[in-house]
Amino acid sequence: MDAAPAPLPAATDASLARLRRIEWSVRNAVQSMMTGEYLSVFRGRGMEFDQVAKYNFGDDIRDVDWKVTARLGEPYRKVFVEERDITVILVFEDTPSLQFGSRGTTRRQALLDVAELILLIAAVCRDRVGFVHATPSGHVYRPPAGGSGRILRAAAALRALPPPDPVAPPSPSAIPWALLEGCAPRNSILVWCGDFAPRPFPPAWTGLQQRYQTIGVRIDDPWDLAFPSGQRFAAYDPASGRVDPFEDSPTARAAHAAWRAAREEGWRRLFPDPFGHLAVGTGDDLLASVVRFFHARRRALG
Repeated sequence: MDAAPAPLPAATDASLARLRRIEWSVRNAVQSMMTGEYLSVFRGRGMEFDQVAKYNFGDDIRDVDWKVTARLGEPYRKVFVEERDITVILVFEDTPSLQFGSRGTTRRQALLDVAELILLIAAVCRDRVGFVHATPSGHVYRPPAGGSGRILRAAAALRALPPPDPVAPPSPSAIPWALLEGCAPRNSILVWCGDFAPRPFPPAWTGLQQRYQTIGVRIDDPWDLAFPSGQRFAAYDPASGRVDPFEDSPTARAAHAAWRAAREEGWRRLFPDPFGHLAVGTGDDLLASVVRFFHARRRALG
């Protein structure tokens, strides 16, 4: 059963002013990749079927309607019109493990920055945005809304939500799967943000993949990608609820390699589309990384 939603904090004037400054940088970056009167960077399969027409040389082979082609004996293609009002639902999975950072910036700080940029990109593109903030103790839901002011307030509210208790008993995040199934129209964009530690495949995810365009956004600490050599200390592991010793040994290196392989396998299973997942490091240029990803995705999907 989905946990009850928590109250939503109000945006402050200072947080809104900071977001408006960031919005200018986002607007310049987005406009450099856009052409035409209205093309959202989220555009791809976010198209509405209109009719079928005879296939002509040069048409996109991906649009062929094979059922109509087989019935009529000659090639026909589907004709789409762009949905001008695209809805973006951002799921921020706020786990205790996000609060780790080996070099000053925590995974959580960087992931909030990326989530904020995605919301601002949607505002610049005049899309509708909603979000779910999920922790082990419950979730916060903000329904989709359009308009720059509303989206800026949503981004500020997401930033203001408190992190989960890192010393609470380990438990899975309370992602409201049933709510997500009906909170946006079909073909909307569902962006799931987290650190995606190894986990069982969520049964509800297959249905969401069929309903929405799904995108995964993962944040990586340097220690996630490479074993930290020559380190020895004790640290609290929020995933297990224990204080564990840490030292550079063959056993520790093998455990890290196994964890990383399991993480990558789960990541690819959740987001098999090569243009459906973005992994960024805590030390990366986050705006450049996000813009490059959506630019490549938009070009690949047409």
